[in-house]
Amino acid sequence: MPAADTQEKGFMNHMADKEQRAGKEPEGEKKLHEAVCVLLVELCERFTFFGIVCNMILFCTARLGYPSHQAAMVNMCFVGTSTLTPVLVGWLAEYLVGRTKLVCICMLLHFLGTALLPVVSFPFEDVHIDRRHVLLTLPKREQKIVFYFALLTASLGIGGIRALVCPLSAYSLEDYGPKDLLSFFNWFHWLINLNSAVVFVSISYIQQSVARNLGFLIPFVSGLMAMITIHMVRGEMIYKPKADSSLLTTFGVIFSALKTCCVRQRYLGTAVPSWLDHAKEHHGGHYSETQVEGTKSLARLFPLFTFQILYRTCIMQIPSAYYLQTMNSNLHFGGFVLPVAAMNVISIVPLLILVPILECINSWLFSSKDTGHSPTIYIVVGQLSAALSVVAAGFCEMHRKRFPQVEQTLSEELLLVSSMPCFHLAPQYILLGVAEALVTPSCSLLSFWLMPERMRGISMHFLALFNGAGCFVGALIVQTAHAGTQGSWFPHSLHEGKLERFFFFLASLMMVNTLGFWAIAHRYNNLHEDCTNGFRGGFPGEKLLKHAKAIKHYNSVLESSPILSPVEKT
Repeated sequence: MPAADTQEKGFMNHMADKEQRAGKEPEGEKKLHEAVCVLLVELCERFTFFGIVCNMILFCTARLGYPSHQAAMVNMCFVGTSTLTPVLVGWLAEYLVGRTKLVCICMLLHFLGTALLPVVSFPFEDVHIDRRHVLLTLPKREQKIVFYFALLTASLGIGGIRALVCPLSAYSLEDYGPKDLLSFFNWFHWLINLNSAVVFVSISYIQQSVARNLGFLIPFVSGLMAMITIHMVRGEMIYKPKADSSLLTTFGVIFSALKTCCVRQRYLGTAVPSWLDHAKEHHGGHYSETQVEGTKSLARLFPLFTFQILYRTCIMQIPSAYYLQTMNSNLHFGGFVLPVAAMNVISIVPLLILVPILECINSWLFSSKDTGHSPTIYIVVGQLSAALSVVAAGFCEMHRKRFPQVEQTLSEELLLVSSMPCFHLAPQYILLGVAEALVTPSCSLLSFWLMPERMRGISMHFLALFNGAGCFVGALIVQTAHAGTQGSWFPHSLHEGKLERFFFFLASLMMVNTLGFWAIAHRYNNLHEDCTNGFRGGFPGEKLLKHAKAIKHYNSVLESSPILSPVEKT
């Protein structure tokens, strides 16, 4: 009987293992299915986003009659809004609206925004259906209203897609070390930029061959993306992150600390280690020690975030001032007119080349456990490269105006441009590409690794908020430079103004920004020492959770170990 029982148990265990293996195969197929769907959604989203960004300045100047500085400001504000909306949509999904319902709403908004663009003849003046030419007679005022409404709804839809369908938290990075995290962020941004390069090449080809149908292609791609997303919703492939700290709690801690701090200094004058400690319950605030300590860890990263604002302003010169330079240069190459969007690929190529090289360097630097390595040096060099890029843009602008002017037709508009070949502008694009390869992954690593596990999502949200602020600061600088110099520093006709002075002014600000970050970079230098628990960990709840995970892992090892006997396991 004992032998029979043993055989029966063995048979049951064999069948259970077989069922478990059979269950794993569909799970792996589902993961692959999800990855393909997310990749397609992101590709479609990038296509629509860059399709709008790449043509906005030309549309605003040629169709809406905007001066160049206003067109650049509209473009920067659209990019900034699209950067901020994922934070807003993520908060709405967590507290007010369900994720599935909000995904459908955002897809509807995205399709509505892209479908309204052809109504205002974006990106070109007239509409062509097959061989029939349709002249739209929408008044200018109504055209601007529809255009801005379309941009707003499209940016809300973009935010929903980035926050709900393709969130960073879906990659389960909690157990990664600094070396693996930096490698992940390097290849993550490498794939994003490879995707962007494919999109820019596609847009360039479409602009060159079937440009008249581009306005209808953008909503078509949006509809295709909506169908893929609906398929993901029906297949329950939308990632649902675990509950975490919220932006409202973080802002609440800051405002409560400020309020209590002002009252205490005015009446009591009680000293505390940090001004944020005033928000703790035992200091007269309304928040627990865990919530306040998490906000204190985040506050230590605010200098890092602040020095990214002006850097992001420099990066925003690619779709604004650099675009205007390219548009006013000779685009003829090999007998055909090169689309302006093709120049954006030049800024992506250095990143695609540098990431594998940086991976080899990081593997060597992180191999030594005695000396901690921090990517702050990458950020300093990258910001310096951005400053040099803007300096190069100023000299290229002076060089461009020395060439005689020629007539050039661009999107059925006759423009008077410099005869300088547009490839002379390549150095400034390359330097900004090098800057992106160095700064963005390193800043993402510091924002993620130097935070407690429960605050990492909030930290990445704040990084997005400061990046979006950089876009709006760039628009403000353009408006200030134009108004302060009566249009000389950011002129409508580049050949008559002094755009190079705007570049040199921005480069001087960026150099000060780089020196400022270099002065405080030592705060984020060592990623290995345990003293970083002032940033990362030290919360009682988090420590208990880690101990529970360790005990659970130890018990699972004991249960699955074929070496220990049943007596030893007990």
